[in-house]
Amino acid sequence: MSDLKFSINAQSASAAKTIVKARNFEIIVDEPESLGGTDVAPNPVEYVLAAFAGCLNVMGHLVAGEMGFELRSLKIDIEGNLNPAKLFGKSDEDRAGYKEIVIKLTPDCDAGDDTLDKWLHAVETRCPVSDNLQNITPVKVEIVKYEEAV
Repeated sequence: MSDLKFSINAQSASAAKTIVKARNFEIIVDEPESLGGTDVAPNPVEYVLAAFAGCLNVMGHLVAGEMGFELRSLKIDIEGNLNPAKLFGKSDEDRAGYKEIVIKLTPDCDAGDDTLDKWLHAVETRCPVSDNLQNITPVKVEIVKYEEAV
């Protein structure tokens, strides 16, 4: 199977607010007022958790279907802790990102414990967002001169 390519375009609306175009959708990213934003949308690290939840939901239903049981619904609770000292340039002791992400999945289904253990393993290992968060992904950041981009 060939690779799928995903891309977005984004433009700053202010120092804390970004407008993102993903296919035919517009996503607003903002910070809470306590972090200098206007609190009109989730912030980037909340979107990471939201992306993880969305991926787990899709994979949960896909894998349940493959395993032959009905997943009537899936409740997903995710939280993560990060130390803002690095992002604010105060310290280099901790990393900038999440120190840990804790996920609680509550599937509404009739599957037994053994089946759910196999289901969870497949969901976690096949979810692309989980893979990106748990493994190193090469990232290249380049500067394009403003004059060349316009």
